[in-house]
Amino acid sequence: MQFLSDNAAAVHPRVWEAMRAADAADAPYDGDGLSNRLDEAFTAMFGRECAAIWVATGTAANCLALATLVQPHGAVVCHREAHIEMDEGGAPGFYLHGAKLLLAEGAGAKLDPAAIAATIDPIRDDVHQVQPHAVSVTQASEYGLCYRPGELAAIGRLARERGLGLHVDGARFANAVAFLDCPAAEAAGPADALSFGCIKNGAMSAEAVVFFDPAAADLARYRRKRAGHLQSKGRFLAAQVLAMIEGDLWLANARAANAAAAEIAGACGDRLLHPVEANEVFVRLSPEERAALRGQGFGFYDWGSDAARFVTAWNSADAAVAALARAISGL
Repeated sequence: MQFLSDNAAAVHPRVWEAMRAADAADAPYDGDGLSNRLDEAFTAMFGRECAAIWVATGTAANCLALATLVQPHGAVVCHREAHIEMDEGGAPGFYLHGAKLLLAEGAGAKLDPAAIAATIDPIRDDVHQVQPHAVSVTQASEYGLCYRPGELAAIGRLARERGLGLHVDGARFANAVAFLDCPAAEAAGPADALSFGCIKNGAMSAEAVVFFDPAAADLARYRRKRAGHLQSKGRFLAAQVLAMIEGDLWLANARAANAAAAEIAGACGDRLLHPVEANEVFVRLSPEERAALRGQGFGFYDWGSDAARFVTAWNSADAAVAALARAISGL
């Protein structure tokens, strides 16, 4: 019974169907009919002009987005536990040609204007210090917490006042929108670029980078090629993204994953380390309790010495979810 990661979930049948339908001759790279529909599809989703490109990984999505906002001599403000800091193997420094990450604090791996200001205010405005160029937030955060529209608006105001770009790492953006029950545009806030996650939510090998300035997308296309991410049969990536967003499969899948996480959370009581707002559940468990759960066949990650992380997916089986809830409540 797998609760290690939503990356391990099955590919949704509608995604497979879309890829099979794309298996016909068309223009190579991103000149095909499916790739050319992405801008229109995301413009309809966000209600403002968008330009979108596909990539194969979330790491590439984040780094290519940030590379459009940050010069090599600049820096990105992010949470100290952000994915770009903790889990991308130095890729931001590689793709951004040495740009620095400035690490800020915040409960639940969320930033706020005060934390951002505290991080950048001590920096002198001279060539001897790295200057901040952008802020990156994660929606939902690394602890599964969602930024409310007002929180993002406040961060956006600070970013504009300081001349900073705003990037949203949306690896679980669908889960955040499902929880907030608001338009996608409100869950993205005043972002300049959004990494729109698909793989954790039922796709196989495609993510999207959405730019709210088409000129930035033009730049990103060159960077994508230079980074080795311009796939020759890009229609198969575009097919996956379109299958997720057309007909709102992305939201249906996220709601299913969120509901499964909520069921598990309901059995955890005061063991919960964070409110459950998306599809991640962080639970206080001793080593002996974790061993007992593994002995019953549950897969999950340890989270430090006294906790565990359980992640649900669009296809988490009802029986497995109920069994985990019972097992935790019986500890």
